[in-house]
Amino acid sequence: MSDDIKISIKKLYKIFGDDPQTALEAVQGGMGKAELLEKHNHVLGLQDINIDMRAGEITVIMGLSGSGKSTLIRHLNRLIEPTSGSILIDGEDVLAYDEERLRRLRREWMSMVFQKFALLPHRTVLENAALPLWVRGFKEEEFEGEATKWLDRVGLEGQGSQYPHQLSGGMQQRVGIARALTSNSPVMLMDEAFSALDPLIRTDMQDLLLDLQKELHKTIVFITHDLDEALKLADHLVILKDGFVVQQGEPQEILLNPNDPYIVDFISDINRARVLRVRSVMEKTTSVPEHSQGEVAIDDNLESVIAKSGGATDAIYQVMRDGQQAGIISMKDLMKALVPTEAATREVR
Repeated sequence: MSDDIKISIKKLYKIFGDDPQTALEAVQGGMGKAELLEKHNHVLGLQDINIDMRAGEITVIMGLSGSGKSTLIRHLNRLIEPTSGSILIDGEDVLAYDEERLRRLRREWMSMVFQKFALLPHRTVLENAALPLWVRGFKEEEFEGEATKWLDRVGLEGQGSQYPHQLSGGMQQRVGIARALTSNSPVMLMDEAFSALDPLIRTDMQDLLLDLQKELHKTIVFITHDLDEALKLADHLVILKDGFVVQQGEPQEILLNPNDPYIVDFISDINRARVLRVRSVMEKTTSVPEHSQGEVAIDDNLESVIAKSGGATDAIYQVMRDGQQAGIISMKDLMKALVPTEAATREVR
């Protein structure tokens, strides 16, 4: 992964109402969301948001309904204007863009995948996928090959002449992803992109996105209310509540070191064995254990190690990365990590 910051959000506030600047002063003075609505009849959408998103990573922003996640993503391409703060893309202040530069940002630098697909019903699948290039003035003979390439890549080979109503929901969302890829934009915004799909189709789409990301290394901002989806997709996880960031970081770190009762409640029902990785609970060492029961990969989940152990509670495995030992993992440490208490947590490595 790159260490370059692609998108940087600093001290971002959004207040909805007739006099947001006056309301902003109240919020910065310590007034909360409920009190602001009661006393000023203004809605606090976002409060002091500070997030750095690295190039080539998937940043997942999650929270319950009303947490501000969809409001936040719409600030990145200025579909919503902030009350205060800054948004930098490649070091440039998006809020300073004039109309022409803003159009270029939306057409060439950022693509968007919507929850409701947003396909044009009177256009074919191919024409929908090619829409970003058509809007930029490309002719059919110029965009047909590019759109067809991405339709094939998302599993819709031979479907270009179909119309959206002839496709299933999952296939329609594949068209939406192909459309975003056809734009060749370095940033993809995905707002609840898979939440309208059936569970099995949703899993397929998550796997497709991860496969594409291994190849393309896009900077992806993904909005979801589903914790399992967030943990599966995120390189960097941001959890919102009532418009502010409760905790953010690498998902494994958040799981093992929740810093707020809200986060503790949020993660209490997840299958930790399926989500936690060997790298998060291993002991870093190159020394080979005397009674090693074999090798496991550094990014294996703990569930696979439990299955490998066959119930042996004293087993120890070498943890391998690129053919070299990076550490060891004992079943004793593994089982401690499965208990979501402060006593069982340990620093993520």
